[in-house]
Amino acid sequence: MIDAGQVKDPKALERMLGELESLHRRISDLEDVEIEVMERLEEAQNAVGRYTDDLAALETEIATVEAAHEKTSGELQTQLAAVKDERATATSGMPEDLMALYEKLRAQKGGVGAAALRRRECGGCRLTLNASDLGIIAKQPSDEVIRCEECNRILVRTGESGL
Repeated sequence: MIDAGQVKDPKALERMLGELESLHRRISDLEDVEIEVMERLEEAQNAVGRYTDDLAALETEIATVEAAHEKTSGELQTQLAAVKDERATATSGMPEDLMALYEKLRAQKGGVGAAALRRRECGGCRLTLNASDLGIIAKQPSDEVIRCEECNRILVRTGESGL
């Protein structure tokens, strides 16, 4: 219309040229925005690719750790069953009152109701017994239940007790 010379009013022509120039600037601005958006899209797609790779690596690691956990858990369950069987065998024939005392102490002392007496030391609280306490313990019959003065656990006399 402008190039064909159909507009006769110079003010209208000037307005149209101004509007045309404004539209060209707007198109240029929009193209710049489009390029910027495309660059951000490309960066986001690259990040998604990296995160997808990281996720796959983590999923593989999780599967490996879970498999190791299952294996270890199974081994521990087998060991636990063996220890329970061994404990049942070891405690058969023990007096009921001694087992009740042991279980009570075990519950109070974080799972350890009896401790070995080795080198004059209680294996539960690590208290070193003095000579007079050791003398009293040595005089007691072998089937007498002896308890630590400090932690109150049952003391199990061994060849290394120092008696």
